[in-house]
Amino acid sequence: MSDFDYDVLVIGAGPGGYVAAIRAAQLGLKTACAESRETLGGTCLNVGCIPSKALLHASELYDEAANGALAKLGVKIDKMSLDLPTLQGQRVDAVKGLTGGIEYLFKKNKVTWLKGLASFTGANTVEVNGEKVTAKNIVIATGSSVAPLPGVAVDNAGGKIVDSTGALELDKVPDHLVVVGGGVIGLELGSVWKRLGAKVTVVEYLDQILPGMDGEVRKEANKIFKKQGFEYKLGTKVTGAEVGKKGVTLTVEPAAGGDAEKIEADVVLVSIGRRPNTEGLGLDKIGLELNARGQIETDHEFGTKVPGVWAIGDVIPGPMLAHKAEDEGIAVAENIAGLTGIVNHDVIPSVVYTKPEIAGVGLTEEAAKEKGAIKVGKFPMLANSRAKTNHEPDGFVKIIADAETDKVLGVWIIATVAGTMIAQAAQAMEFGASSEDIAYTCHAHPTHSEAIKEAAMAVRGKPIHM
Repeated sequence: MSDFDYDVLVIGAGPGGYVAAIRAAQLGLKTACAESRETLGGTCLNVGCIPSKALLHASELYDEAANGALAKLGVKIDKMSLDLPTLQGQRVDAVKGLTGGIEYLFKKNKVTWLKGLASFTGANTVEVNGEKVTAKNIVIATGSSVAPLPGVAVDNAGGKIVDSTGALELDKVPDHLVVVGGGVIGLELGSVWKRLGAKVTVVEYLDQILPGMDGEVRKEANKIFKKQGFEYKLGTKVTGAEVGKKGVTLTVEPAAGGDAEKIEADVVLVSIGRRPNTEGLGLDKIGLELNARGQIETDHEFGTKVPGVWAIGDVIPGPMLAHKAEDEGIAVAENIAGLTGIVNHDVIPSVVYTKPEIAGVGLTEEAAKEKGAIKVGKFPMLANSRAKTNHEPDGFVKIIADAETDKVLGVWIIATVAGTMIAQAAQAMEFGASSEDIAYTCHAHPTHSEAIKEAAMAVRGKPIHM
């Protein structure tokens, strides 16, 4: 009989934590998961990836009906209106169904849910709701929360200066929404309210939107969203915000220095990034310090410097993405069980769920050039038969390959279904594919994915439909 209450205790039930707990239980380890939220699934399922997609999908359909896109296809609507409570209701239903699904999986796999915040009192001991719990292995999977912007205090209940959680729950369409931050979250939520009728202005500190993505993709996305009616204030920083009865007065100035100006908004969405959740964990009690970015450092197996304490997901270095955390959750559980769990951090796709979607995996063209000679193949969606038939001409597929070996180093896509298409690219790269491998793989016709085949052919200088 073990001296511990559990073999594995996971702190946090987000995508990394709940997956780690389920996998550990599947491998025969007695497992518990501490989570203080009333529902499982973390930020992603409750107030992040899932509810935002519910709103994105509904707003796309509304936009197609309201702005004549359906009429061009012969689908005429004489009278239509927006029923925001119903639109919001289906978001709540989606969250309820999926978080309930995790609870069912916990029961099915005999994972004990410890309801409450867990804090270390020793290397193998935590306190949850005043109770001492011991475990041979403890996995920190506490995720991240919204990074604050100095001088702009978020008040989701007030509904005027909100973060991503508050922006999901607005009970009316703002006349003017100002998004602070031109990253993924700001553009996704901005596009929801833009389609539903808001004027949207994006204020971004850098001189281009979507930091970290391929340069050409960033430029093209900027053009596409401008065409859709987004307004930008690039190279601009927000220095203050004043909440009035009707809305918010933002003070902004050029990032490089210059005269300040005021922007009037009904709602301001602050989305300048996220920071790791480590507060209240009692890491000092086990001698675990954070790096300069507030993250927990781990080895290749996700072990921290404290034996028996592991960490995954947004609290460790790397992109703050649900699927990265999930893969790490499986890997850490397998490592604890004595198997070999690894995550290839060079092949983690990222997706922006705007319309069109934007997706990338591997190196940007800029990063690839720094490493050596490359060849680039591009194919426009305008020349793809399925995209053309569906009236979806925006975007392209771009494949970056090593000039000598032809090994695929990065793939970048702007297309309505880029998020689905990128899986093929990620799998090809996981197998170490060359652009020739992709070019000579038969792709079904007519599909958006044929653009990947054509871009691979373009690396070698010979696409067919261009």
